[in-house]
Amino acid sequence: MKIRPEEITSIIKKQIAGFDAKAEVDEVGEVIQVGDGIARVYGLENVMSSELVQFPNDIYGMTLNLEEDNVGIAIFGDYTKIKEGDIVRRTNRIVEVPVGDALLGRVVNPLGFPLDGKGPIKTDTYRPAEKKAPGVIYRQPVSEPLDTGIVSIDAMIPVGRGQRELIIGDRQTGKTAIAVDAIINQKGKDVICIYVAIGQKGSTVAKVVKVLEEHGAMDHTIVVSSTAEETAPIQYLAPFAGAAMGEFFRDSGRHALCVYDDLTKHSWAYRQLSLLLRRPPGREAYPGDIFNLHSRLLERAAKMSGDPKVAKAAGCSEPGGSLTALPIIETQAGDVSAYIPTNIISITDGQIFLEPDLFYAGIRPAVNVGISVSRVGGNAQTKAMRQVAGSLRLELAQYRELAAFAQFGSDLDKATLAQLTRGERLVEVLKQGQYAPIPLAEQITFIFAAVNGFADSIPVSEVKRWQDELIKFMKATYSDQLQEITDVKKISDELEGKLKAAIEEFMKGFTADQAA
Repeated sequence: MKIRPEEITSIIKKQIAGFDAKAEVDEVGEVIQVGDGIARVYGLENVMSSELVQFPNDIYGMTLNLEEDNVGIAIFGDYTKIKEGDIVRRTNRIVEVPVGDALLGRVVNPLGFPLDGKGPIKTDTYRPAEKKAPGVIYRQPVSEPLDTGIVSIDAMIPVGRGQRELIIGDRQTGKTAIAVDAIINQKGKDVICIYVAIGQKGSTVAKVVKVLEEHGAMDHTIVVSSTAEETAPIQYLAPFAGAAMGEFFRDSGRHALCVYDDLTKHSWAYRQLSLLLRRPPGREAYPGDIFNLHSRLLERAAKMSGDPKVAKAAGCSEPGGSLTALPIIETQAGDVSAYIPTNIISITDGQIFLEPDLFYAGIRPAVNVGISVSRVGGNAQTKAMRQVAGSLRLELAQYRELAAFAQFGSDLDKATLAQLTRGERLVEVLKQGQYAPIPLAEQITFIFAAVNGFADSIPVSEVKRWQDELIKFMKATYSDQLQEITDVKKISDELEGKLKAAIEEFMKGFTADQAA
C-alpha cells in the first residue's frame, strides 16, 4: 500500500484546526486528618469561609477554620468513608439551601434533601444558609399581631410579626406544644411556618409532623429535621437553613414564622464542633463566639420596611414582609440564669417562661405570667384585646401574691376574698387543651366576661363548661357581635353595651340550667 503524503498532511491540518486548547483547573487539597465529623485538609489556599467543598463518594463539607497551613472542614455525611490522602475539591459556592413554595408540606434535612419519601423537590431557587441580617434602616417597628390561638399568650404576652419571642422552660413542660399550636393557628392566615428540629429524637419529629398533618397545617409548613443521630455539623446548619427558607418568603413580601426547637441542643452541637476544630474553649467549654452565633441567627427575624424603594435596597422583591422567630430553650431545674438561657434572653424581644410546678398542678399551658414578658407589648395586640386584657395580668399577679398569704389565715376581709374568687376563675379561663387554638374574637368575649365579674358566681369546677357554653351561645345567637370584633378589632361603647347585655342574657339561662 502506497503512502500519500498529501493525505497525511490534510488529516493533520484538520486535527490542528479542530484542536481546542481548554485547560480545566481545579483547586484541590489533600486530607491530612479525619475523625468525628471533622477533616483537616492541606492545599486549599484560596478557599472561602463557609464554602462548600467536595470529598470523594459525593460527600460534602463546609470550611470553618482557615488556618495558616491547613483548613478545618465540617463534614455533612458519613465521615467514615473519607480517609487520609483523599482529594478535596473546591466548589466556589457558599453553603446554600433550596427555598421556595416547592418545599411547603415537605420534611427535609438541613441541606434541603427530602426525608418524607415524596420524591425530589423541584426548585431552582437557592439561598446561602448564612446571610447578614437586614440593618435598622430596612426594618419597621413590630406592630402587626401574630395570633398564636393560646389565650394566656395572646392576652398577656403578645407576639408580633417580625418579633423574636423565646419559649423557655424545663423538659416536658409543653414548650413544643405551644410552638405547634402557634403553627396550627396560622392556617388560612397567609403565614408560612418553618419548624426546625435540632437534635430531637426521630420519633418526636415524626409525631410533630403527624399532628400538623391531622390539623391540616402541613400545607403551609416546612419541617427541617436534624435528629439526634445526625452529626454535629448537620445539627449546626439546621437553624440557619430554616432562617434562609423563611427569608425567601419575608423578602417576597409575605409572612413567615420560624420555630427553632431547640437552641440548647444547637449550642451543644456547636460546642462539639468548636472543640473538635481546636478552637479555644470559654465558659462551660463553649467557644467565645457562642453569643454571636445565636445573635446573627435571631437578628434575621425582622418586619421589613413598607416603602418599596427601601425594601428594594434591602434586596426584597416586595415590601412589608416579615420573619418571626420562636426559639426554644430547655433549662435545667428552672435555672434561667445559666449561660445559654441568659444569652438568648438578652437577644430576644421577650420570653414565655413555662413552670413545672404549674404544669404538674394542671394549669396548662404552664405560663408563669410574672416572669414572662413581651418587650413589644401592646403594639403587637389588637385594640380590642388591649381593652379587655389590660387588667388581666395585674389581677393574676395580685391573686398569686394573695393566694400565698391566704393559706396561712382563715379570716379574710371581703375585698381579699373577692380578689381570690376572681383570680381562681381567671386561672381556669386561661387553661386550654393541646392543639386547640382559639380564635381571637372568642378569646376576647370570654376574657371580657371574666374580668367584668360574670364568672365570679360560677363554681370553679364549672368555669370550663361556662366558658364553652358562652361561646356556643354567642355563635348561635349573637354571631354578628363576634364578627364585629373580628372585623373592627376594637370594642366601642355601643359594642360593649351589646356584649354585656348578651352575656347577661346567657347568665340567666346558665344559672337556671345549674339550678335544674
